[in-house]
Amino acid sequence: MLRALAGTARDLGRLQEIGAVLLRYGFGDLVGRLGIILHWKDADQRAPLGGPQRARLALQELGPAFVKLGQILATRVDLFPPEWIAEFEKLQDQAPPAAAQEVRAQLVEDLGTAPEEAFAAFDPEPVAAGSIAQVHRARLADGTEVAVKVRRPGIVPVVEADLRLLARFAEILEARFPDLARFRPREVVRQFTRTLRTELDLAAECRNAERVAQNFREHPEIVVPAVYWAWTGERVNVQAFVDGTPSRDAEALEAAGLDRRVLAHRGAQAMLKMVLEDGFFHADPHPGNVFYLPGDRVAFIDFGMAGHLSERRRDELVQLLNGLVGRDADAVVDILLGWAGAARVDAEKVSLDVDAFIDRYHGLPLHELRMGAMLADMTALLREHQLALPPDLALVLKACVTLETYGRELDPQFDMVGEAAPFLQAATLERFGPARLAKRGWRAGRMLLEVLSDLPHDLRELLRSAKTGKLQVHVDLTSLHRFGVQLDGAANRLAVGIVTAAFIVGSAIVMTVEGGPTLLGLPFFGLLGFLGALVGGAWLLVSILRSGR
Repeated sequence: MLRALAGTARDLGRLQEIGAVLLRYGFGDLVGRLGIILHWKDADQRAPLGGPQRARLALQELGPAFVKLGQILATRVDLFPPEWIAEFEKLQDQAPPAAAQEVRAQLVEDLGTAPEEAFAAFDPEPVAAGSIAQVHRARLADGTEVAVKVRRPGIVPVVEADLRLLARFAEILEARFPDLARFRPREVVRQFTRTLRTELDLAAECRNAERVAQNFREHPEIVVPAVYWAWTGERVNVQAFVDGTPSRDAEALEAAGLDRRVLAHRGAQAMLKMVLEDGFFHADPHPGNVFYLPGDRVAFIDFGMAGHLSERRRDELVQLLNGLVGRDADAVVDILLGWAGAARVDAEKVSLDVDAFIDRYHGLPLHELRMGAMLADMTALLREHQLALPPDLALVLKACVTLETYGRELDPQFDMVGEAAPFLQAATLERFGPARLAKRGWRAGRMLLEVLSDLPHDLRELLRSAKTGKLQVHVDLTSLHRFGVQLDGAANRLAVGIVTAAFIVGSAIVMTVEGGPTLLGLPFFGLLGFLGALVGGAWLLVSILRSGR
């Protein structure tokens, strides 16, 4: 089992570490069901804490990959209740700095020279350190203050080993924990793997930042740090240093003379534009990634985690939000059932619950509507019906909830619905505008022409397969197969029962016949027949008990 979990021998040591940490935080049952066999037991178990707290501490102790996994799980408000989300949100990626000598050696490799020579000034003490990278302050020859972000030396092999193990864990969880299958662990791990590998490439973060900066080129009130590509690569990037006021420091905001209402409005408008207009957004806008600058400007940093919404997904999101704000239950149900895909859902019950959910907000003035509370109630409804959002939309809903929370901290009268309304109206008009209709019509027409042009060839191939006997029709009847298995088991038990009865009757007859070999004074073949009947009867009894019928 260890090799099946680890995949390669080099992962076995890491597997032991993971098992020991899970055991220490009271997840011994999970360790056993995952098949992790520990060579030692850690007696210091910390089970008295609640489940969410233990999970967060275990992820924190397991290192960078698991800290990032916790941050991804914090976005899945559709899968976890609020107390779990609150604990996962505490994983803000804080870590002690890496060894200074290792960081310096790696910088020399990446920059081609010592950092003190590459920059006019370089501070060897990091101003911030996370699980993936740490940031140093430096100054260019022209006096520009920059932030030098350095990936932790030697982190890639550890992360890749953890990703291999997590992929295997996800497979086992879906197979052995039916109650956890609805969380789609394999899908979560796939999303997490893509996100983490992107974050390991510090140049990718800069490409994300430049893409967002390009989208805000006509909005000077939104600041994205400039990238200095001459010193940027996979393991290091250099961006303009943002020396602003933290988003949650109320006293500093007051001292800087910043207008909190304007800041709330501009931050909301920026995120809504990213999501609903551009389809490319900052997916982790926590307080450490948002700063406020003189002139009531809003600065976003750290684009390592970015979200992307396709045109189709944006249309679905607009329909959902319009349905919630406009109290259109049918529209909301259609979207939710579409996202459910092949999952078994009681559509009628979902419809009734959504209608009750919409009615709860009926008559409430728009300015009093709290989008965060509404989305929280909707995600609770999703959990109740074991529905899950697509991963990209989970990031959006989490960003919306976070955005409204920060907006109300800045301005108690902040109206998220009012901020979103113009974007929803514009997105709806664009969706049914001449340009979009023409685009969809052209796409549909092109697909129809392709089908019609291929039709003669496809028909000819179909007829040829039928003539040569290669045409096969496969009918997958899962329920019929299950019935066949049950029928086969019943037939086996019936056959064993008949043979057992024959043994008993035959042995009884043999017992009355004189002559032949004996054992303990009884006919040998009669005893042998009764022994066979005993074995058959025991097997039959165990089979019936195991079947549960």
